[in-house]
Amino acid sequence: MNLQGSFNEYIKKHHLFQTKDHLLLAVSGGVDSVVMCELCYRAGYTFSIAHCNFTLRGEESDGDEQFVQQLAENYQAGFFVQHFATEKYAEENKLSIQVAARELRYNWFASIINPATGLPFEYLVTAHHANDNIETVLINFFKGTGIAGLTGIQPISGKKQKIVRPLLFAKKEDLHEFARQHSLSFRNDSSNESNKYTRNFFRNEIIPQVQKVFPKATDNLLDNIERFTDAYILYEQALSSIQRKLVFKKGNEHHLPVLKLLKTPALSTVLYELTKTFGFTPGQLTGITHLLHSESGRYIDSHTHRILRNRNWLIIAALNRNDQDHFLIRENDSQVQFSNFILSVTHAEKASKIEDNPAIAQLDAATIQFPLLLRRWKQGDYFYPLGMNKKKKLSRFFIDRKLSITEKENTWVVEMNKKIIWVAGQRIDDRFKLTGKTTAVLRLSLTVSK
Repeated sequence: MNLQGSFNEYIKKHHLFQTKDHLLLAVSGGVDSVVMCELCYRAGYTFSIAHCNFTLRGEESDGDEQFVQQLAENYQAGFFVQHFATEKYAEENKLSIQVAARELRYNWFASIINPATGLPFEYLVTAHHANDNIETVLINFFKGTGIAGLTGIQPISGKKQKIVRPLLFAKKEDLHEFARQHSLSFRNDSSNESNKYTRNFFRNEIIPQVQKVFPKATDNLLDNIERFTDAYILYEQALSSIQRKLVFKKGNEHHLPVLKLLKTPALSTVLYELTKTFGFTPGQLTGITHLLHSESGRYIDSHTHRILRNRNWLIIAALNRNDQDHFLIRENDSQVQFSNFILSVTHAEKASKIEDNPAIAQLDAATIQFPLLLRRWKQGDYFYPLGMNKKKKLSRFFIDRKLSITEKENTWVVEMNKKIIWVAGQRIDDRFKLTGKTTAVLRLSLTVSK
């Protein structure tokens, strides 16, 4: 393989970067990143080098750092280095060493290429290659990450801080051959031999065993990755079309029609894709599917949201477990922000007309005494709905209005001296309405906060 030519073509094909760009290369000192440096140098790119010392292998880690620093000097490239207390970070955050190291290095890389630093970097360039991609796809397959996981590592990712991977076309053996041809020295990481790390186990054990049965397994997997990537593009387009037909946004809620869902092909896959962004996991799919056949009121929670069966709908709504439940409204207050809403308070002379909008309450100011209390409704609450001269419990009022459980949970009331004057966004109390004798108006309006 003409590695240099393929490298240049791959960058051009995927529009990764241009010769005018100043690149930040993530360099460990291994053969992959060393070859990447040489390829960038020969192609005429301007680059600096960033190296992470995870302090996990004692003198060996320090030796890697010294080697990479010398490499940067040889290329007359800028050099950035960071030491990490990786084991301590992993323990404090209850992470594996691998995950901790990944978080630490990418957070640090992001801090360097952040435009706010004033440094010239637009791209972080990593040395992920074809074998890394194969390992990633196999790990994702066994972990059960779905079709997206089978597309593997992409040549470019990130929005604000772009990460590019110009070696995904090359196999490890191609990199070693290039290093041999050009007499490039590099460091060997002894931890790569330990199968206690998942990726090493796949690299050292699983893939070699598979190749004994299927000698062209790696070539076939690389071809599959391309096909999976193309298939995923079509998959995303189909899902987008399905979502437009099945998901209806109502305020802060998402409503899914049960009858249409039951007629949808590949129901489990569709349900997973429609609910995963709300924190629901593949393990909850069975429960979500059962909601399609359950009575109203049944629900399933993720860590952030609830899916509720309400008549002929599944309703997805955010959980508000940490919201403050009570707010005091004083006479001079003009605005109160609560939950996902803003309550505006204004005082005016008698209105020329009554506003027909449930999000606005016009009350006879002479009947109102401050402070008012804004709170969530609770069982046992009652009021006198506008137009009625007898009280009604809010629970009965909600049933008459056919409110869902989530709509009930998100209902707030404005209270004065233990009397509810307004069920916010729904109905005022008849005792505080405007009359022919009204000379001043208290106006409360409810809007969704952005």
